[in-house]
Amino acid sequence: MPHRGQESTDGTGDGELAVPMAWLYAEYIADELLRSGDLMPTTSFEFRAGRDALALTVFLSDTDCELSGIRVITQLETWLSLTAYDQPWQEWVHQRLADLTADAATAASATAAGRTTADPDLELARSAWRWLRETELLAPDLNAVPGGAAGAGEDEGPKVWTPAWQLGLPLGHLAIHLF
Repeated sequence: MPHRGQESTDGTGDGELAVPMAWLYAEYIADELLRSGDLMPTTSFEFRAGRDALALTVFLSDTDCELSGIRVITQLETWLSLTAYDQPWQEWVHQRLADLTADAATAASATAAGRTTADPDLELARSAWRWLRETELLAPDLNAVPGGAAGAGEDEGPKVWTPAWQLGLPLGHLAIHLF
């Protein structure tokens, strides 16, 4: 069952509101994975970073535009491999967004009368990626010299500003493992 937001809500596709079902479904899956892992408060920026990183992974890995509830379980291994520590996730996201943008431009040029409508799913994915790249969150400095911290508490160690995707990706990966 395709979940592309290309049609309007009544199926006419004639310039009416297009519902971004693919992105909303990817975001829902990511949200549920993170909530089931109970890794951080749902109101935190870290949760948002994890949800957006996972939603991008889910959305961009759905190359057939057929993500359905039954296939979620079969996709867990794919998402685990894409979010693994040693994978070039950032480059993969950049390339997939570029590919989808090119596909959308080709489709737009093929429409009658040059009428172009932006793909709402793609717009939301780009917005999430922009937020993940441009937002920095204060996180523990994992490269700090051991023993150099004055306190042993979680909030007392050295901190460093980190792009949100670098925090969200491992949280998303861990949430998939815990599911």
